Amino acid sequence: MQDAHHTVDGDGHPTPRAPRRPLRVSRFLLVFVAVVAAGVTLGSVSTADARPAIGVRPSPSPTAAAPSPVPTLPAATTPPSFSEDFDTDAAAGGQFAATYADAWQPYPDGMSDKYWSGEVISAHDGIMDVAMDGARGAAGTFGTPQGAWMHVGGTFSVRARATGGDDNGAAFMLWPTSNVWSEGELDFPEGTFQGTVGAFSHAMVPGHERQQNGLHTTATWRRWHTYTTVWVPGDSVKYYVDGKLVFADTEFVPTTAHRYMFQIGNGGAPGNLEIDWVRIWSASEGQPQP
Repeated sequence: MQDAHHTVDGDGHPTPRAPRRPLRVSRFLLVFVAVVAAGVTLGSVSTADARPAIGVRPSPSPTAAAPSPVPTLPAATTPPSFSEDFDTDAAAGGQFAATYADAWQPYPDGMSDKYWSGEVISAHDGIMDVAMDGARGAAGTFGTPQGAWMHVGGTFSVRARATGGDDNGAAFMLWPTSNVWSEGELDFPEGTFQGTVGAFSHAMVPGHERQQNGLHTTATWRRWHTYTTVWVPGDSVKYYVDGKLVFADTEFVPTTAHRYMFQIGNGGAPGNLEIDWVRIWSASEGQPQP
């Protein structure tokens, strides 16, 4: 899989990088300790050589105190600033892009001889459907033509699943509007479709952007899940699956404008990435209902 991106082409679009390599554990291990104590099964952590399993919910002994409640996402206090449910059917081949012009800003077809969003994305039965054929990938940004590029903090939520597509994968991400990788990259959900879903925050030091904090959750692409990123600029990034906190980072936290987007590769087996809905709350708004 070729997932998130770290350089840009002449048109200012991110260009492919090699598949993600596991990196060292950083100070987010402290977060892991706190979350495992709360009873969350996290999966595996980024390390220098592997992603070992790091935590399974313990079975308390008869004399042990009951575990603390799993951290959950607060209910929304205001409507989202952006919301799309894909309720209007639209065929691929240009109709989807025209119908959802105020919600979806795709890469140009043929970009890098890899992405063909206009040819493979449609809407039907209330979902955005990305048809994978092993030859054409897809990529683009959620939001209006004016507002999609200016997020400085906020809450970003998507409900999605994938069928088929083995040896391919996707990365939903917050990517710098400036296309300067060292301004921070937040990936969630990310991973190959036959595997589990990962959450990763990238380092913000030029030349060290491949360093990352993160983990693989136990969530799989094969089931519907809601993936939420809560970004407080310069303070923290928290990642939730179905309203439950799975990872938090206070080290690699962007402070500049980003866009909320996804990329899917152009290899692997046929299949479909299905997106039920997308919601965005600005930094001053409330957070979504789990």
